[in-house]
Amino acid sequence: MPDEQVHSGPGPTPQHTPEARAGLLHTVAWVRDLALSVVLAVVLIVFIYQPVKVEGTSMMPSLTDQERIFINKFAYRWGLESIQRGDMVVFWFPRDTSKSYIKRVVGLPGDTVEIRDGDVYVNGKVLEEDYVPSQYRDHQTLAPVTVPANAFYVLGDHRSSSNDSRAWGTVERKYIYGKAVFVYWPLDKLGRVR
Repeated sequence: MPDEQVHSGPGPTPQHTPEARAGLLHTVAWVRDLALSVVLAVVLIVFIYQPVKVEGTSMMPSLTDQERIFINKFAYRWGLESIQRGDMVVFWFPRDTSKSYIKRVVGLPGDTVEIRDGDVYVNGKVLEEDYVPSQYRDHQTLAPVTVPANAFYVLGDHRSSSNDSRAWGTVERKYIYGKAVFVYWPLDKLGRVR
C-alpha cells in the first residue's frame, strides 16, 4: 500500500522569510534615519546655521571674495552668547537694510575707539590685531568715538578697502543677526572662522 501523502499547505513565500523581514526592517530603519537627518539639517540651517556667500574683499585675508561660510543665527539671540570684541558679525547695513555686511567687532557699547595712523585704540590701549597683516593696513587717523549703548564699532580686516564704522558709524544691536563660524567652501579653507 502506497504511503499516504499529507499536504501541510503552501511553503513559505519569499516575503515572509526571516531574512526578508530583516531586510525590510533594515530598509525602514534606514529611511527613518535618513528622514530624521534631513529634518535635523533643515532645522539647523533654517533656525540656527545659515549658509552665506562672502562678496567683496573687505575681510581679507580672513575671508575672501566668493567664500561660502555658515553663520550662527542663534548665537546672540535671547542672551545665550554676548557679542565679543573680535567676533565677525553679519548684520543688515544700517543705511540700506536690504544689504548684509560682515565685519569684525572692535568696539563694544561704552568703549572709546580711536584710530591713530591706522592703529586702533580702545579705551586708550592699542588693540592687538594679528588678523590684519601690514599690507592690509591703512594710515588713517580718526578722532575718538564713544560707542553708544546697544551699538558696536565694526571694521573690515582689509582696512584699505573696507566700508565700515569709520565711514558710517556704529551698528545698532538690532541689525546684527549672525556670527560667522565656519568656512565650508573652498575646501582648502575648510574650518572655523578666525
